[in-house]
Amino acid sequence: MATFNLGHDTRTLPMPAGVATRLLAISLALLASSTAMAIEEPNYRVLEQDGAYELREYAPYLVAETSVQADFERAGSAAFQRLFRYISGDNTTRQKIAMTAPVTQSRPSGEKIAMTAPVTQVASGGGYLVAFVVPAKYTPDTVPQPNDPTVRIREIPAQRVAAWRYSGRWTTANYEQHEAELRRAMAARGLEATGEPVLARYNPPFMPSFMRRNEVLIPVTRPTPR
Repeated sequence: MATFNLGHDTRTLPMPAGVATRLLAISLALLASSTAMAIEEPNYRVLEQDGAYELREYAPYLVAETSVQADFERAGSAAFQRLFRYISGDNTTRQKIAMTAPVTQSRPSGEKIAMTAPVTQVASGGGYLVAFVVPAKYTPDTVPQPNDPTVRIREIPAQRVAAWRYSGRWTTANYEQHEAELRRAMAARGLEATGEPVLARYNPPFMPSFMRRNEVLIPVTRPTPR
């Protein structure tokens, strides 16, 4: 039910279910947008831009990551609690660490990573590596170390990255469609991949899918002509 003020006559009238749902979605989106404005992202500069495509140059940054045995669409949820405990104070200095963006996910890189003490997600064996980006104020020497032995801190080196931005659900099909778009854009510009593709997610799950910022990221190089 909803109350409408009709001049001096205030009446309670039923609100159509579709309207109520849309209003709720818009309210949640506005809340998510205002929250996201304060969330830190890795530092980069844009070298090229054309529609959904960008070529970026990233500065080095740190991630906290963990390996989970799950499929593409469930890996993020499977890893979330481990990483959330780490940023909530389950670390050697008991510090709370600010949430950042994006959460990322990628296919197998072939790298075998031993578990030690911009969530990212990288396919590893039968599962994925999932990671949060560590705020830029921390260095490898000052970042709190995880208490959980299945979580580790890793530095991502400076690199050039081709990016493709899109909206929609976090499904395998949606991701693969836009990865293909990015690879076509790379080929047209003479860029070669130097690493595995990554799914970057910038919004919380309650953000309506049509308003989400998702990206496919691929480290690249442009070979020098011979």
